[in-house]
Amino acid sequence: MTKYKKAVEEMLEYNHELFVTFKKLHDNFVTDPASFKDEFNTEGEKVLRIVRRYENMLCGKSESVGFSKYSVNLSEKFWNEIKTHFPKIDQVGMQ
Repeated sequence: MTKYKKAVEEMLEYNHELFVTFKKLHDNFVTDPASFKDEFNTEGEKVLRIVRRYENMLCGKSESVGFSKYSVNLSEKFWNEIKTHFPKIDQVGMQ
């Protein structure tokens, strides 16, 4: 299993309750954005903090060693994997 997929699975496992709650809100937001916008943004901010923490753990060391191009690609793959679970995560916090 690739490093970024392992990081995503670990993140989802260790924060299971939060991600289950967010998944329900995410799915409701997809079908009716106006009704679930506030809840989606509130829970989404919590989720984004965790996602960014795992992204930093995954990519932080490679950036400091001088592999910035590798780190950018790794980060992109990590976010694409997140988006397979939560396609609308980019809309958290948007008006």
